[in-house]
Amino acid sequence: MAASKSTSTRKPHARRLFMEELALLREESGMSLAQLAEKVCFDRSYLHKLETGLRLGDEATSRALDQCYGTGRHLQQLWKLAKEEVFLDRYKRYMKLESEALVMHNYSASTIMGLLQTEEYAREQQQTAWPKDENEVEEQVAARMGRQEVLIRESPLHLRSILDESALRRQLRAPGAWARQLGHLLKAAERPNITIQVFPFSAGLQDQLGGSLTVLTVPNGTSVVYEESSTTGELMEEPGEVETRKLAYDRLRDAALTPVESVAFIRSLLEECATCEPPDSI
Repeated sequence: MAASKSTSTRKPHARRLFMEELALLREESGMSLAQLAEKVCFDRSYLHKLETGLRLGDEATSRALDQCYGTGRHLQQLWKLAKEEVFLDRYKRYMKLESEALVMHNYSASTIMGLLQTEEYAREQQQTAWPKDENEVEEQVAARMGRQEVLIRESPLHLRSILDESALRRQLRAPGAWARQLGHLLKAAERPNITIQVFPFSAGLQDQLGGSLTVLTVPNGTSVVYEESSTTGELMEEPGEVETRKLAYDRLRDAALTPVESVAFIRSLLEECATCEPPDSI
């Protein structure tokens, strides 16, 4: 049975349960992998990778297998738990790599990236994420603000942030808070280790719309990539995948406004905010 395989002892708890349940259900059904593949119309090698934990699959696969085995939503629920577990593990590793990185290149499609947020921006974003009590919100805000230390430490992180214009058009509820966020971006752009560029609507479509892309260069000289949506994230360390994303980032950078043009653009947004309270300082 799958539970006895050595790979299962190295998998996170929910993912191990998922792979073991897949193997157990097929064993109890009396089907071979080839027979199961024919019944659910998935490749045999793909199903084998699911049972051995080499792949996690997607919800559609879990739904098809639930239907095949008559298990209601059992496998779908296990898959969701495993997916959340994998996301948390990757996010923890990403946080460690971020704290050690020498260079970060980031593109944010719809929100201002965490390292450039004010407390007010971070707080409003946390309050809208999901139901949280006030203490949890404040803990998350404090954690986000703490991450910004990498920008001002003795050997600071070198950050290039490409902000999609949509992120700069989506204002905070309080006009004064939004003015302070724009002012914060302008002050950040003055630091020698921070470069901010704006990807304008006029640049047209690109394949990273809808999420964020981060390329980290770590002390040993290698790079890793983290792609994130509002609910999921994926850490990539395989050289081929990293190079593909680095090329995608290069295309974004080349199509974006120059750093000087970007600062002028952000300043113009601040000037357009006629009803805003003036920021403390710029």
